[in-house]
Amino acid sequence: MILSTHQVEEIAVPVRLSDYLIGKFEEISTRKGIKKAILHKRIQVNGHTASTGNWVRSGDVVTLLEGQFAKPKDFDLDLEIPYEDDYLAVVVKPSGIPVSGNLFKTLYNTLGENLKASTQTDALPWPQPVHRLDAATSGLVIVAKTHAVRVRLGEMLAQKRIVKRYRAILQGELSGSGFVETPVGEKEAKTKYESVEIVHALQETRLTLVDLYPLTGRTHQLRIHMASLGSPIVGDKLYHGEIAMKMDKGLFLCAVALSFPHPVTHDPVEVEIPQPAKFDSYLEREKKRVEKYN
Repeated sequence: MILSTHQVEEIAVPVRLSDYLIGKFEEISTRKGIKKAILHKRIQVNGHTASTGNWVRSGDVVTLLEGQFAKPKDFDLDLEIPYEDDYLAVVVKPSGIPVSGNLFKTLYNTLGENLKASTQTDALPWPQPVHRLDAATSGLVIVAKTHAVRVRLGEMLAQKRIVKRYRAILQGELSGSGFVETPVGEKEAKTKYESVEIVHALQETRLTLVDLYPLTGRTHQLRIHMASLGSPIVGDKLYHGEIAMKMDKGLFLCAVALSFPHPVTHDPVEVEIPQPAKFDSYLEREKKRVEKYN
């Protein structure tokens, strides 16, 4: 699975790969870690396995892979699959389940049982998610079925050619639309927001249903950005969106839409799912409570 993808910025002269990558991947920050990843064939440059002697040039795409493939243990969970072909799939990750990691109950461990095997000559041994969602976040995840498509999707992520839309419920009132550019982890970060509906509520004077478009891909970016506006996402314990916690409904954040050119056919792929039922039931409950007590 691809952990991270980085496109080399403008550099005057070629730079040795092991020197250039220091500080470029959050997952590996030291020269020793980078060299180890190269030796274990976890680094690719432009889709080809890198060596310690590689030099990088402006525009190169460097990919960090999760360790060597190991057959996942099958986690028996039926997934909703709004799109699938011989090269890739888009699946719906339930809230509360991580995409991957050193755990049994992960999205990665469900894919072999839920998706059809690719018939392509460069088919992966088992499907690989190409990006992550927080465990608490539900919604759409793109999965590669072939080696070539995994690399191309990684490049498209780095080039920001994959457009993502999230739906969230926020504490408080956030009207209209705009951008948030608060740095995340001292790195540039940008999110577009569009208010969908503002609802009167008892626990808060207002709740806002909002669409969010991450224009960069920092960890917890949407959660941090909404909290920075004084309107944290409902159910977000980490960033003070705790008002719905007693309902035990988790985080009210879902990746509801994806669009990108197909990496093989180049046809547009547009996938959209409805907001989770818990969004509707929570907002309706608050509307009825306001009507009852006012």
